[in-house]
Amino acid sequence: MKALSMRGKYIGAVASAWIALSALSGGASADSPSVRLGLLKYGTVAWEIDVITHHGLDAKAGITLDVVALANKDATSIALNAGDVDMIVTDWIWVSRQRDAGADFTFVPYSEAAGSVMVHPDSGIDNIEDLRGKIMGVAGSPVDKSWLLLRAYAIKTIGADLGAVLRPAYAAPPLLNEKFRQREFDAVLNYWNYTARLRAAKMTELIQVQDLLPALGVPGRLPLIGYVFGESWADANQAAIKGFLQASAAARRILVESDAEWDRIRPMTKARDDATLIALRDGYRDGVPAKFGPHQEDSIRAAFAIVAELGGRKLVGGSTHLAPGTVWSGAY
Repeated sequence: MKALSMRGKYIGAVASAWIALSALSGGASADSPSVRLGLLKYGTVAWEIDVITHHGLDAKAGITLDVVALANKDATSIALNAGDVDMIVTDWIWVSRQRDAGADFTFVPYSEAAGSVMVHPDSGIDNIEDLRGKIMGVAGSPVDKSWLLLRAYAIKTIGADLGAVLRPAYAAPPLLNEKFRQREFDAVLNYWNYTARLRAAKMTELIQVQDLLPALGVPGRLPLIGYVFGESWADANQAAIKGFLQASAAARRILVESDAEWDRIRPMTKARDDATLIALRDGYRDGVPAKFGPHQEDSIRAAFAIVAELGGRKLVGGSTHLAPGTVWSGAY
């Protein structure tokens, strides 16, 4: 793959916000604290975890990482609730709802990578208004947070709810991309990694989810997913959680700075050509937070209020506000 120069903001953000790889010390031993991570085998987070294990970053951080492969998102939440794993990757909506129900789960922001509305280059769709009467594929379900944010944006900017003025078709991400390529959809709103594949295929990006936020009053960039664990578990296992977050930060640093590492993990990405691998690489890097910590709660809280209004009880349960403690207040 032809190496492309890094955008300066990535190196600056990582250098100022995270622990450098050379700063990691110690080493795992037989009595090192362990972290059992429930993980979707084919999710994009698996790329980072592979970097951790390949480079022994968990051992360098003084922990043992035990990865438990799970079949789907529901399986990860069930495993965490049952105590079969210590940590999973999910979103702040799930965490807030669990806290409202009495659980003590908490969220560490992981990625701001978000999808986009993509259209065909010759579609004649140049703005949100042009989506009226069109068929748009939507990843997930009617309460997917990106879809709800897009609906809120349309209500605010063109005075129309896209849920009422276009025909949404909800499906799994791979199927959406395939149907879109076959022109069964006029537009598609998919997750970031599937959006990257369409970008590599020269489809046109109408608007990114992150670009919706200023008009909606959401400050800064919004973390979409994060590492989730019990607050009481973190209090009782401080060395384990600190070591895991150090290893995670070091892995992300490698993925941000090293194009060669993307060549190594290429089979995991299932990129069929260089353009797709570059799009996935750049999409991942764009999702690396320039800031990393509990201060991101402001953007999460503002976004939660928006999706709660449109998604209702089916999405957030009985609460219309982000539950206190949803974003972890511990030291990073």
